[in-house]
Amino acid sequence: MQIFDFGIAHCWEYDIDFVTKLEAVLKQQKMSVIQLTFDNVKQVTEKVKRGTLHIRNYLDRAWDEDEIFGNLGKLLVANNTRIFNHYDKVPHAIDKATMHLEFITAGLNVPYSIIIPPLSEAENIYISLKDLAVLGRPFIIKPCNTTGGGVGVVTGAETLSEILRERFVNTNDKYLLQKKIYPKYFNGKRGWFRCFWAFNEAIPLWWDDTTHAYQPLSGNEVLHYELEPLFSLTQKIAGIIELDFFSTEIAIDDQHTFIVIDYVNDQCDMRMQSSHFDGVPDYVVDKIIVNLLNEVALTKPRRTRTISKKAVVVEKTPVKKVVAKVAKPTKKETPAKKVTAKKLTAAVKTKKAETKKKKPETK
Repeated sequence: MQIFDFGIAHCWEYDIDFVTKLEAVLKQQKMSVIQLTFDNVKQVTEKVKRGTLHIRNYLDRAWDEDEIFGNLGKLLVANNTRIFNHYDKVPHAIDKATMHLEFITAGLNVPYSIIIPPLSEAENIYISLKDLAVLGRPFIIKPCNTTGGGVGVVTGAETLSEILRERFVNTNDKYLLQKKIYPKYFNGKRGWFRCFWAFNEAIPLWWDDTTHAYQPLSGNEVLHYELEPLFSLTQKIAGIIELDFFSTEIAIDDQHTFIVIDYVNDQCDMRMQSSHFDGVPDYVVDKIIVNLLNEVALTKPRRTRTISKKAVVVEKTPVKKVVAKVAKPTKKETPAKKVTAKKLTAAVKTKKAETKKKKPETK
């Protein structure tokens, strides 16, 4: 039987850079890797059915694009493969109407919203003048399930006719009518953040909702602007939805209230900033990969070493305050128990960043 430590399913052309980097680092750690694409997914599925191929850990970034990947995923679940973002938990987590209600119950701040049933279930809807007054103008129209990356979202709706028109776009989906949130500014930066939950670690970043451009969030900024709740809120959402890897959007209004805006994105856009203006900073991609590797190490049958997060983290942030389920390093740990920065940077190509980081130590 063929046994692979890790499988990666993908079918989006812009995922190639991320998948290539992830595969390189996995192989650097002596793990066997198989990529699943349209070219081989049928053959691999047949081998799994016959019991001649097994994948221990699986990251599926294609199941929502074609059911052929979902079919393979079901077989892997039956064979006790570790699935990152387990299929059973995803539909519940990405339903915006469901999350809206659950977040309110959990005490999270969310925008005032009106949930509209699917057109296929209720042709006529009633919205009171009082509700419309609270909603304000302009307001947001969001499909609850058939969206991603802003697709299908109307950000400047003004009239009831726009609501009725949008319902015909996805007749089987619920819609959220959401009050528009205007963030406060922090030294010229909009108080809008995309927060990743990456395998037991919260990683918040400045994210301009108008340009979709990221900026690193420094530890000094977190303390100076009192942004610590970004970490705890992201961790709280993770506890509610129980996904391994997702992102959420959090905005801060003029009263310094933290408001969860776009609840859960289970398929994070991992295009890198070095290649795309609106991509994720490269050091964050490296950090996410390291966290994933440590999760894989926990389930790997043979003895493995824990990957040091410090090997690829370019900027220090107060992440340790909210890290869950991961044992904090102790003073007794020695470098010999970890993969050195030199070895890991050979795979993730961050040699320049590491060199700059070490210069002050060689005075």
